Amino acid sequence: MRTRHPRQWTASLVIATVAGAAAGCGGGPEPAGGPPVRTAADSRQPSVDERAAEQAALTAYAGYLDASREASRAGDPRHPALARFLADPLLTRVRVVIDRARRHGAVRTGTLRSDPTVVAVDLAATPPTVDIQDCLDATDYRLVYAKDKRVVPGSGGSRHLATATATRYPDGRWLITAGTAHEDQPC
Repeated sequence: MRTRHPRQWTASLVIATVAGAAAGCGGGPEPAGGPPVRTAADSRQPSVDERAAEQAALTAYAGYLDASREASRAGDPRHPALARFLADPLLTRVRVVIDRARRHGAVRTGTLRSDPTVVAVDLAATPPTVDIQDCLDATDYRLVYAKDKRVVPGSGGSRHLATATATRYPDGRWLITAGTAHEDQPC
């Protein structure tokens, strides 16, 4: 008989479906020549292009969270909305985690609250990127067994920091390519 380890796959599910796998929480990207990278600590006014990038990245991030919630609620790792807002490597990680939960008979229910902020914009990077920081409130976002809606032991949510990176693709779309849930950093 296979032993279930809900903490292990629950932690993976929370990390990947809430915020994924991204760059750490460092002080921001280092400029690599060309125009300077604008960060949240920068006092200058953002350019029109930077403001447009920020808005597009935040829209992609909101779409990512919505798509992840829908796919997790349905237990569908191939949910079509995922590919509209995510790209690899995060897309594959989210799909694997949703599939793992589905195989264990679990789905997500409840509410996930988000309060994202753009912390860095680097339009000179190849490809251009926007870094996002979020305070995710997953206290009402539960992993439950689909069969009887019992909460999976050890799957309680928290309020914690999350980071994500949006990347602009050659066709102009901004997709979330990386994300990390920093559950050890409450917000």
